Amino acid sequence: MTEPTNAVPPIVRPDVATFLGYVNNLPGPRTHQMTVAEARAAMLAMCDVADPPRGELAVTRDVTIPGCGGPLPARLFDARAERAAGPALVFFHGGGWVVGNVTSHASLAAEMARQLDVPVISVDYRLAPESPFPAAVEDAEAAARWVAESPAELGRAVTGLILSGDSAGGNLAIVTSAALRDQPAAVPVLVQAPIYPATDATRPYPSFDAFRDGYLLTRETMGWFGGHYRPDAEDARFSPIVNDLSDLPSAVIVAAGLDPLRDQARAYAAALALAGVPVTYQEARGNIHGFATLRRAIPSSQQDLTAFLTAVRAAITAASHDIANARAAG
Repeated sequence: MTEPTNAVPPIVRPDVATFLGYVNNLPGPRTHQMTVAEARAAMLAMCDVADPPRGELAVTRDVTIPGCGGPLPARLFDARAERAAGPALVFFHGGGWVVGNVTSHASLAAEMARQLDVPVISVDYRLAPESPFPAAVEDAEAAARWVAESPAELGRAVTGLILSGDSAGGNLAIVTSAALRDQPAAVPVLVQAPIYPATDATRPYPSFDAFRDGYLLTRETMGWFGGHYRPDAEDARFSPIVNDLSDLPSAVIVAAGLDPLRDQARAYAAALALAGVPVTYQEARGNIHGFATLRRAIPSSQQDLTAFLTAVRAAITAASHDIANARAAG
């Protein structure tokens, strides 16, 4: 593993070190050396060994969302068969905008549904290279607006949105929060809850070099993703930190301490605070990018996810109270 350039060696948890030792010694090509089809298959295969089973839920149902480029597959996860009107979480999976789907992230989506006690709608947005930037952005916004309309397919009334996702999906959650601030949906966004998101491709950050190799997400893999997604680095729909951040919904952000994207998450949290947006920032010290979907391989990741979701739950409650008080005062 490449050591950070500072004098203090990074803290690596024992279970993280064991997992990295296994992954870094696997034979065969790395992600950036694979075809897109091979990389997608490899991600699904990794889920079978690295993530816990999805577990039982009262509702696990496929739905179809009208998208900008055609119908979008999605999946509803809910711990309750019936529920009163309330918030719903729209989830965008990670995978560099190139790999991943609702199946690869089913365990995470189900865990969020259980711990937050809200319905979770996981979205299969269009992937690159077949549909490069900004197709995923368009689909994410369309999906959020659809959920906000309380469609009959969900079987429940939606009073507010939580937008979440991991990595590339965290980026989409942030960007969609801004889009729905500028042109509101049928119900408000209560909380943006990105997990180790990409937020700024306009300038270098120390963590990108410090953890560029040996910590699962590598510089070569990020370049491979970018080459397929083909975004404009200066576009706020890819680098949301360059956007006007005022009046965005409250945020709960979690990063990984050994992640090339760590400093982007830190910078976004700081920028939100300076813009007057309520923000809770957490950092999984000694853990790596992807930990939320590696909870079987890295057992301590479950604690990190639970701490994050506890903060999200508190933010949902606070935002709901603020909206109710504003309506009462108005």
